[in-house]
Amino acid sequence: MKVAVAGASGFIGRHLVAALHSRGDEVIPFSLRAGAVLSPAVFDAVDAVVNLAGEPVAQRWTAEVKRRLRDSRVQGTYNVIAAMTRATPAPKVLVNGSAIGYYGSRGDEVLTEVSTPGNDFLAGVTVAWERAAMHAASLGVRVALIRTGIVLGPGGGAMAKMLPPFRAGVGGKIASGRQWMSWIHIADIVGLFLHALDRDDVRGAVNGTAPEPVRNADFTRALGATLHRPALFTVPRFALEAAYGEMADALVGSQRVLPERALRTEYGFRYHQLRPALRQILGS
Repeated sequence: MKVAVAGASGFIGRHLVAALHSRGDEVIPFSLRAGAVLSPAVFDAVDAVVNLAGEPVAQRWTAEVKRRLRDSRVQGTYNVIAAMTRATPAPKVLVNGSAIGYYGSRGDEVLTEVSTPGNDFLAGVTVAWERAAMHAASLGVRVALIRTGIVLGPGGGAMAKMLPPFRAGVGGKIASGRQWMSWIHIADIVGLFLHALDRDDVRGAVNGTAPEPVRNADFTRALGATLHRPALFTVPRFALEAAYGEMADALVGSQRVLPERALRTEYGFRYHQLRPALRQILGS
């Protein structure tokens, strides 16, 4: 298979490209520069497109950052589709990035792919992002939307931000710690992208989360235990608001997401439970 990948240099992208190469696929990396028109020649004779491009969420949300968060996802996806439809021949599959931010913060509610969207900023961006991607379906392209959760793996992603305080013995839960964290091992999020590329019955939204989400306090205890470090501290909400402003809402939000469509289409998760995933990541 010949696969064009936007965001190939990102944390998920690097692992996905390696996995594609390891099974013999040809990978065509491409970039989505702001305001640039994407040449349809990028997609000539390409079988499938994976779009992982997007401004990083984990930063202070100024008005300019919020504009980049939205435009890099929504307009970037429209640019991909415009180029795809002019390619000769056009790719048949688009696997587009999305996020569990689609659901907003929902407390203890169990969320599946048929749950309604939230009403906060990230939810609005994600709804628009998915709507842009689904425009390709009306053109005869099979579209899968991977609603990615908190990706855990070595060398980047969420773990790169979590590990320094925990290794220093000053890690701890965020605010009350009762909020749900819908996590996934890097091997499984890559596996889900490959699953979506390969299976004709994988269409629409697919939750990219492990089958067993955990509360933040339980995550904290598991990470501390795996590192053999205490995890007794609490990061208060006001400290997050001081550091991140409005983005603090995303850090304390609760999303109890289950991957129903992945399981229904027979994706075999390598890591269902958090502690084995952490032991593999940390070499413990």
